[in-house]
Amino acid sequence: MRRLLYAYLGWRIRYGYTMPRTPPFQEIIARSPLVFIIGVAGDSGSGKTTFTSAIRQIFGPDLVATITLDDYHKYDREQRKTIGITPLHPDANNLSQLEMDVARLKQGYAIQKPVYNHATGTFDPPVPFVSKKIIILEGLHTLFTQKLRELLDFSVYVDPDREVKYAWKQKRDTRNRGYTPAEVTEEIRRREKDFAEFIEPQRCLADAVIRISASRYGKEKGASGNIYRISLMQHRMDQAAAGAADLTIDLNSLLLFHDRDFSIEFSTENVACARMRALTFDGEMNYDTVRKLEKSIEQQTGVCPITLFENRATVTATDLVQLVLSWRIIHRRIFLQDRE
Repeated sequence: MRRLLYAYLGWRIRYGYTMPRTPPFQEIIARSPLVFIIGVAGDSGSGKTTFTSAIRQIFGPDLVATITLDDYHKYDREQRKTIGITPLHPDANNLSQLEMDVARLKQGYAIQKPVYNHATGTFDPPVPFVSKKIIILEGLHTLFTQKLRELLDFSVYVDPDREVKYAWKQKRDTRNRGYTPAEVTEEIRRREKDFAEFIEPQRCLADAVIRISASRYGKEKGASGNIYRISLMQHRMDQAAAGAADLTIDLNSLLLFHDRDFSIEFSTENVACARMRALTFDGEMNYDTVRKLEKSIEQQTGVCPITLFENRATVTATDLVQLVLSWRIIHRRIFLQDRE
């Protein structure tokens, strides 16, 4: 199936020839019995949801569903205080139920999913949750057990610098979860030991690691414009992509019109227990540059149209990493499709 799809795309691109319609990749996924599961791990408030939002936008709610692992907390907020345990400790979470539920979803069955209410710190009644063709798991312990890792088709660990992460957590928990700034600070202090013991080691187990730090163009740009220095670190791809996604720089546009600072780097980095290839973006780019990357990904994957940042003058490093990560995930899904 993959070879046929690429042959079709290559013919159209090279000769402009009109051939009988090949189903869009979204349609191929919808017809497939395969349930593709993406796991995203990281600390509380680390930005896990942000970096898979492009997958949700590209494929839409009919194909994509998300499970937040906070729903699998074993204790409510008051019970955790009484016991003296943080949500980062595996004993505070019902990981065995999570494993069983994910296994059923991967087989295409519906589950009764628990619901943790962050506003009240208590549990709401369980809700029906129907399996979709792409399921994203986001949480503290997504890669923690062998069984969970075996159920995943692609995994990501989101790793913001301490300063960035704690600023995000303060903002989120005071605005959305009813904490006072002092309570957030105390909770951060209480969680540090469990983070180092149970969450951070999951970096070694991920297919990709996203590292986030303050922009070299000014720390204040993070709060004011969501501008950070972001590295997408990956192992060597175990399946060769049929073609390459081109990140084209329009020098004419850059020299004449671009009034923002940006940089692109490639390096090899030590990440916990592995050496990974790091593609790093910082600052802002013209949208026209990114649209060419979008078109390249459309041509190479058959997923189109991709218009994540349409009608925007500029895009940030966060946007670019979302797009490149989506390209990698889509290629993994195409590889599995070819093996069916």
